[in-house]
Amino acid sequence: MTMKASNSLDVPAVPVPTRGHVVRTPTVKIRPSRGLLHLDLGALWQYRELLVFLVWRDTKVRYKQAVIGAGWAVFQPLISMLLFTAIFSYLAKLPSDGVPYPLFAYAGLLPWNFIAQATSRSGTSLVGESHLISKVYFPRLIIPLAAAATPAVDLLCSLLMMIPLMLWFGMTPGWQILLFPIFLVMALLAALAVSLWFSALHVKFRDVGHIIPFFVQFWMFASPVVYPISLIPEKWRALYSLNPVVGVVEGFRWTLLGQRAPSLEMMLPSLAIVLLLFVSGVIYFKRMERTFADVI
Repeated sequence: MTMKASNSLDVPAVPVPTRGHVVRTPTVKIRPSRGLLHLDLGALWQYRELLVFLVWRDTKVRYKQAVIGAGWAVFQPLISMLLFTAIFSYLAKLPSDGVPYPLFAYAGLLPWNFIAQATSRSGTSLVGESHLISKVYFPRLIIPLAAAATPAVDLLCSLLMMIPLMLWFGMTPGWQILLFPIFLVMALLAALAVSLWFSALHVKFRDVGHIIPFFVQFWMFASPVVYPISLIPEKWRALYSLNPVVGVVEGFRWTLLGQRAPSLEMMLPSLAIVLLLFVSGVIYFKRMERTFADVI
């Protein structure tokens, strides 16, 4: 009985060096960054597929085996809006600058829930992905970036609820809605600006993981989420505007509800502090990145 070799499995041939011909294999050299401003942000683009995969993975895990799935992204701000309306509108009688308080509160909860979730998830993301950091090389900045971008899916889902709410109260957005993506990017930068500091510090100081929930809770009541900025005395508004969430929340309400346009005296400090925290956070993160695998 004669046996014939099967050719169903093709194995790529290995080039054999011959006389006068030298086979060179590609070499990737991984070196630690040098210098304060050696950020190597181009590596993020090279590993963009990993970023997309992490965002998709976190989104699937978040709603895995959930009965209503992504519906929780709508119910969370909706229930919070009803609760705040009962407490701060009917009991505390807080003003809402001429807008129905349910719409006022919901428009403020949209960016705040996104920033709060992004900060909480991204601030502890490096320790949560320690099994990847200690084994595989990739730009570590991808991990907090993916953790901060994942709640954007919830934001887009909860944003759809604004349509029936505005129809119920007889309101329609104006031309300002075209500027909404600007404030959406500003919200992402505000969340990343804080998260980069927290995530880098959390690797070395695990106490940061316990501080973040208290910080987020305090941050909410220090922001105009459930009350209008008109309640802040005029002499304190410039200092109050150093809170990066102030410009984001006021921008959301202006673009969605057509409220009075936020003044430059309020927007410029918020934007400046967001950019300052973001740039300094990236620099500090990249400086500490070389020690993550050893410390984590």
